[in-house]
Amino acid sequence: MKTVTRVAIQGIKASFHEEAAFKFFGRDIETIECNSFKQTCDSLANNEADFVVMAIENSIAGSLLPNYTLIREYNFAITGEVYLPIQLHLMALPGVKLEDAKFVTSHPIAIRQCIDFFDELPHLKVVESSDTAACAKKIRDEQLTDTLAVANSLAAELYGLNIIEKRIESNKKNYTRFLILKRDKSEETAMVNKASICFQLGNYVGALSKVLNLFAEQEVNLTKIQSMPVLGKRNEYYFYIDTEWDDMNKYDFAIRKALKYTVNFNIMGEYQKNDKV
Repeated sequence: MKTVTRVAIQGIKASFHEEAAFKFFGRDIETIECNSFKQTCDSLANNEADFVVMAIENSIAGSLLPNYTLIREYNFAITGEVYLPIQLHLMALPGVKLEDAKFVTSHPIAIRQCIDFFDELPHLKVVESSDTAACAKKIRDEQLTDTLAVANSLAAELYGLNIIEKRIESNKKNYTRFLILKRDKSEETAMVNKASICFQLGNYVGALSKVLNLFAEQEVNLTKIQSMPVLGKRNEYYFYIDTEWDDMNKYDFAIRKALKYTVNFNIMGEYQKNDKV
C-alpha cells in the first residue's frame, strides 16, 4: 500500500507554502499545517512529517535569516528547491463589490507588495494578519461582506471567493525561493548539481577570499553568499553559500580544499538545481 507523502508547511491550506509544496511534489500529498517555521521543524523531527517546505528568500523582501539558523540547528538536509512566482489577487465573497468594502486584510509583506494599488483606494482600512490564506478562510467562515483579502488563486478556489482584481502586486517579477528539507543526510542518488554549505572562518585578513577563490579555481559557481553573526560571539560569523557546478569532481575537490581553511564546515544539502519560476 502506497503511503501519502506528508509535507509540513508554515500556514494553512492554500497558503503560498502549500502552493510551493504542490509545485514540487504534485497534488497527491498530505499537507501538515503549522503556525510557525519552528513548528514545521518540530513536525519533521518528531516524524509527524516526511518533508518541510520552507521559504528562504524573496526577490523583494530578501533572505529569511532565522530559517538558516533553524536548518542548521535541527541539522536537517536540504534535498531540493522550488521557485514560486508571487501573484497576489484581491478577493471577496461572491456578490461583494470593491466599492462596498471597508477593510482589506492580508499578511503585512503581501500588503506592502501591493502598496501602489491600495494608495488609489484610501477608503479601505488595511488590517494585517499572520497568513494570506487564513484571511480568505476567515471571510468565508464569518461571511464578511465588508472585507476583502489579498491572497493567491488557490485560496480563492479553496474558500469559494471571487477574484475582484488580478495581479495587484506592484512588482510582477516577484518570486520566493523555498527549500525542501528532510531529516537524514543520506547521500542523494539522483544527479546533483547544487549544494548549500555553511562554515565559519578564522578572524584574519583574506580568510573568506581564500575560501571563495578555491571554488573559483575549480569553476564552481557561487550563486549566493549570506553571513550571520554567531550568537554571543563578537567578530564571529556563519557563512551560508550556495554553489553550482557542471563537474562533480571539481566540486568535490573544492570542498576538500575548503575544509583546511574553515571550521564547523557543514554541507547542508546537495540537490538538483530547480530555479524555473
